Amino acid sequence: MDKQTLLFNIEKKLKLIYGKEYKESFLNDLKKLINNWEEEKFQEACSVSEKNIYLITYGDSIYEEGKPTLETLNKFLKKEVKNAITDVHLLPMFTYTSDDGFSVVDYMEIDKTLGNWEDIKEFSKDYRLMFDFVANHISKSSSWFKGYINDEEKYKQFFIKEDKNFDTSKVVRPRTSPLFHKYKSKPKEKTAWTTFSEDQVDINFKHFPVFIEMTNILLKYAQNGATSIRLDAIGFLWKESGTPCIHLPQTHSIIEIWRLLLDYFKVNTQIITETNVPHKENISYLGNGINEAHMVYQFALPPLALYTLTTHNSLKLTNWAKTIDKISDNATFFNFLSSHDGIGMRPTEGILTDEDRELLVNKTLENGGRVSYKNNVDGTKSVYELNINYNDALINKGEDDNLKTEVDKILASQGILLSCIGVPAIYYHSLLGSKNYYKGVEESGINRRINREKLQYEKICEDLHSDERRSLIFNGLKNLIELRKNESAFSPYANQRVIDLGEKIFALERTNHKTKEKITFILNVDSKPIEVDTRLDGIDIITNQKVCGKINLEAYKFLWIKF
Repeated sequence: MDKQTLLFNIEKKLKLIYGKEYKESFLNDLKKLINNWEEEKFQEACSVSEKNIYLITYGDSIYEEGKPTLETLNKFLKKEVKNAITDVHLLPMFTYTSDDGFSVVDYMEIDKTLGNWEDIKEFSKDYRLMFDFVANHISKSSSWFKGYINDEEKYKQFFIKEDKNFDTSKVVRPRTSPLFHKYKSKPKEKTAWTTFSEDQVDINFKHFPVFIEMTNILLKYAQNGATSIRLDAIGFLWKESGTPCIHLPQTHSIIEIWRLLLDYFKVNTQIITETNVPHKENISYLGNGINEAHMVYQFALPPLALYTLTTHNSLKLTNWAKTIDKISDNATFFNFLSSHDGIGMRPTEGILTDEDRELLVNKTLENGGRVSYKNNVDGTKSVYELNINYNDALINKGEDDNLKTEVDKILASQGILLSCIGVPAIYYHSLLGSKNYYKGVEESGINRRINREKLQYEKICEDLHSDERRSLIFNGLKNLIELRKNESAFSPYANQRVIDLGEKIFALERTNHKTKEKITFILNVDSKPIEVDTRLDGIDIITNQKVCGKINLEAYKFLWIKF
């Protein structure tokens, strides 16, 4: 795209965003920003393929005393994980005050515990990097917010004060804390909109200088090594009186502008939107398949995979999967089972019943987990997420009590992840075979800490070889990844077709029409062996054995049948 076309397309979107408030100076300010960045160099990014596997991790997940943790994490990955992982999603790595990094003080200042930008540069030589852009809010300790409460001219409109004329009655949010908080300031007490917490203050994108500032940060991330950029909590970005203040058209248009700019300066830089909401709302961020996000988090997958392997019934996962198919040749799904957050329940709305969700809630509590709630518009509360290590969440007590069955079930869940259309992302505790971290919850009072344990470098390196459970999960998953990466049928853009083989089986056919390669995934979701008529004649690439017609499939075992 040439510059003139870029500016023409951006101007149209700016007019949609700002409406009557739009001024010609807005486009002129953006032109200046673009001109400045044209003098800079961007390292080319490659498109994603079946070879791309993301690891979700904090920059200090693996640590050594007295050393920058980014250096240690990179060393650990090169030593133990090697090329099984291609992309590393570094959760917020900047100075922060709360929420394990999601209350950013400065968008460009690396947390000193992790290291500095030189460490990021070194890391990017070995792995592609995904940065977290916490665009919706910033810490109350940031210079921006301090300027706001001190009534500095530049920052007077950077945040959203409480306004009696602004109707907030329909606002949707995932927290039970107040929507506005009060802050002491020199002239007088000030208020500010806080979707998530008193320490996380929402930024006012209606004020155009804020849009310029945030766009500049996005481009800085792309220049400084990001090949993917995760837009955290992006659905809440724009506020409009009398609306739910989530998924508004202005938010979509902002993402579209960011997509245009990244395509112009560093094509193939992946924009990944994080919206923990019902499936239809979530996939709206893919736009028309070429104009908005490159990937959306597949939030329905974690609870549905858990439900399937808990109940030994695949029908709800199967019916949901029938609605999922190829989006375009450069837009797809960011698939995951576990992350730094809990297992979201909102994405199951319209898929699981209240009784189904209650079953998962009860199992989570029985398996040592916690449950977090959200406020509803009608004043009631409902389950927002399950806080538990995914490996622990899977286990049915009294049924999956021996090590072999436990490991097979965990690998079965990862088989679903690796087989579905999209790009797989594996949380570091899932890869390393971890369990619930109760100490973190008890010390902090934060439910999500149950799945955020930080691991000492030498100890985890030793455990991966000496701890049988960790070793079986870690090496089993690595072996599956290595097989998957060589099969073009697992391209994130290859087609997906669901195969109905009964409630005890979950089966998918993946077809790459460009290479003509096809692989069929067949999983026994039951805790007992089952005979299944595959109706196929091929080779299971996992065991390298021939598959023909009817076969016996052991508990939680699966096949990748190639023709």
